[in-house]
Amino acid sequence: MTHHHPARGAVMMIAAGAIFALYNTLTQHIAMGLGLAGPTIAFWQYLTATLLALPWALSRDRAAWAMRQPWLHLARAGCAVAGVQLWVASLAFVPIWQASALILLSPFFVTLGAALLLHEDTPPRRWLAVLGGLAGGMILLAPWSEAFSWAALMPVGAAALWAGTSLLTKRMTATEAPESLTLHLLMLLTPANAVLAVLALPAGAGLGALLPPAGALALLVLAGLLTAAAQYAIARAYSLADAGFLQPFDHLKLPLNVGLGVLIFGFVPPGSMWAGSALIVAASFYLLDRERRDSAAPQSGAAQV
Repeated sequence: MTHHHPARGAVMMIAAGAIFALYNTLTQHIAMGLGLAGPTIAFWQYLTATLLALPWALSRDRAAWAMRQPWLHLARAGCAVAGVQLWVASLAFVPIWQASALILLSPFFVTLGAALLLHEDTPPRRWLAVLGGLAGGMILLAPWSEAFSWAALMPVGAAALWAGTSLLTKRMTATEAPESLTLHLLMLLTPANAVLAVLALPAGAGLGALLPPAGALALLVLAGLLTAAAQYAIARAYSLADAGFLQPFDHLKLPLNVGLGVLIFGFVPPGSMWAGSALIVAASFYLLDRERRDSAAPQSGAAQV
């Protein structure tokens, strides 16, 4: 259920970004350093997160984790599982600075989806912001460069899918508690990830091949804990404040991811990363500012530009 506490919502969104930065760094180590397959990583992380969240959720009041909109939960989980698979797979090939910057395209996919799929009225300023964001994405991808890799498109796909997840999350906070949004997402993701992990096993391999070495399993459990904490923080943030207000605080995850990537992996981003990211963030802030002005215009009598 939604309660209007913007400052608390901002704190929760910043906390989610910091937790996700730790999660991304750890996942990239598991994928690049330990060589585990993406579907296997996603399965163990979300299985752990579900097992950790289940006792906590069930200890709450029953109304807090009741599923009131099952079809929306299924749609949200479908977008999330596809996004998770693309994201985890990308971290085995794409530097964390590039992947994290490309994820910032998600708000622009929200705008595109609202216009093209939901047929919402889309004024020129929104299309201008979308074009600015996509231009920043092109700078980050640099498809004209010899260093371009098709794997870099995976974070873009994840951004598009998570845009759908975000829209559904915000819509569902009107009737669903953060506990419900967190628990049911994890419970729906786990069996879907299990199927994908089994399908990704080498030919002839038994189910025992899904069990990683003890050291890797410990890291996956830690990643699962971070996943559960971050998912709750996001759901809590959206229940406390509007999505538009929270967007600038969501952008803070980029420097956190870049900083950890430099410290842990030595991934020093080129100047084009800052240029592309700056264009994406500037376009996002422009869109947010225009939306705020227009929403205030009927009350203040200000003219819309």
